[in-house]
Amino acid sequence: QVQLVESGGGLVQPGGSLRLSCAASGSGFSAYAMAWYRQAPGKERELVAHIGPSSNTYYVDSVKGRFTISRENAKNTVSLQVNSLKPEDTAVYYCNARLDLRTYWGQGTQVTVSS
Repeated sequence: QVQLVESGGGLVQPGGSLRLSCAASGSGFSAYAMAWYRQAPGKERELVAHIGPSSNTYYVDSVKGRFTISRENAKNTVSLQVNSLKPEDTAVYYCNARLDLRTYWGQGTQVTVSS
């Protein structure tokens, strides 16, 4: 069983930055594929970035060059550095952990980009 707790969201002006963090409890963190998803009002949840156990990464096209996902296995954490934020990045951001058929979600952290 893995529990995920996100933090770091908030209100930021366009062009600003935030660092989202996800702390995982439980064992075997280093074996999990970790990801950040987001869900904007009225839209489906979408994958934003993924980092595998070997730290290979994937980004959706809309965030490439602006977002960076990283993991620190010794601390059971995964982070998402979000730069050059745009109003369309406004959403609830969710941390996700996946291993084999097991998948876990955090409760989400709100990111609002507005002037």
